[in-house]
Amino acid sequence: MSDSSPKILGVRNISKEHQINEEIRAREVRLVGPNGEQIGIVPFREALQRAMDLNLDLVNVAPTAKPPVCRIMDYGKFRYEQQKREKEHRKNQKVVEIKEVRFSATIDEHDYQTKLRNVIKFINDQDKVKCTIRFRGREIMHANVGQRVLERIAEEVKDIAFQERRPKLEGRSMVMILAPNKQNN
Repeated sequence: MSDSSPKILGVRNISKEHQINEEIRAREVRLVGPNGEQIGIVPFREALQRAMDLNLDLVNVAPTAKPPVCRIMDYGKFRYEQQKREKEHRKNQKVVEIKEVRFSATIDEHDYQTKLRNVIKFINDQDKVKCTIRFRGREIMHANVGQRVLERIAEEVKDIAFQERRPKLEGRSMVMILAPNKQNN
């Protein structure tokens, strides 16, 4: 095997946010024991030897301090628990999606009610809704008809949503964005 082949990643290469063991470049460090007890300012070599005697890692937790603060800990276990917390945090986040419902300026009542039910369902799921009216042919000359349709939608869902963006003509389409009210969680 040549020197240019990729090496297997060990605990040290998982993250560059902390310096560990030999990566620490300081003559002396403020040492914190494995149970959180303050040991004091000791030479780097002595701190590293104490960590090795306990079969643990020396981790630089505050590199900007004078002298840097290093803690004796199991770095692999620390990283594992940190990743687990981050994963749990991401799992609890709600990603707001934008759902689009398309209308036409000359929509019939039954079609309107069906699409309105979809808008209400999306808002109740805490998603934003982009209501779009696509004008075909000469319908663009009567954009006010499309605007009335969008204003009617906003009026019918005003108790569960607010207009994040008022109806606006963009090319051959008129777009309005509705967002769920904050107290509607």
